[in-house]
Amino acid sequence: MASRALPDGQVRDRLSRERVLRAAIVHADAGGLEALSMRKLADELGVAPMALYRHVANKDDLIDGMVDIVFDEVYLPSGRDAWRAAMRQRAISIRDVLARHRWAIGLMESRANPGPANLRHHDAVIGNLRAAGFDMDLVAHAYSLLDSYIYGFALTKTNLPFQSGDDVASMAQTMLEPFPVGEYPNLVAFITEVAVKPGYDYGNEFEAGLDLLLDGLERARPST
Repeated sequence: MASRALPDGQVRDRLSRERVLRAAIVHADAGGLEALSMRKLADELGVAPMALYRHVANKDDLIDGMVDIVFDEVYLPSGRDAWRAAMRQRAISIRDVLARHRWAIGLMESRANPGPANLRHHDAVIGNLRAAGFDMDLVAHAYSLLDSYIYGFALTKTNLPFQSGDDVASMAQTMLEPFPVGEYPNLVAFITEVAVKPGYDYGNEFEAGLDLLLDGLERARPST
């Protein structure tokens, strides 16, 4: 908090939009977006709250900037990259970035005032698919399908009530105990034959499902 004792001009010089946004991301990564406020952010930066408004217009502008930094962490395909490898790498990159910034899962495609990294990312993905022979209608289908899968998987994984096969077994026993034995045989078979196997990790399903989607898009892509 030593910066509060500095003359106002020196505090201004030490602050920047980049510093404010990155401090906000650290705060949201630790406690979620709901725990982020301009007052708490100002306290962490050691400035008066009004000092933040020289760099961000309001909380919406703050979140726009945070999301733009998250987009800048994601792999950016080029038109020269083979489309399938590029879309696969992009999907895995988004998954990994969202694991670090879970608060951003529902915000990546919701910004009315997207920043340059956000726009650059979308332009690059569209450009890569077009260069591979996808017409615009198929680009739209591919983009929607891939992003629905990526963000949906990230959200599901974040909200799962278990972390390991042992957790699944314990939860399944509690969940099924009130019901007659044999009431849900297919669910029991899935749990016993897959989910409770040593080493099972739901997160490993991501790439298997992604490859199925890419296989389908390859079949739909016009031959060149």
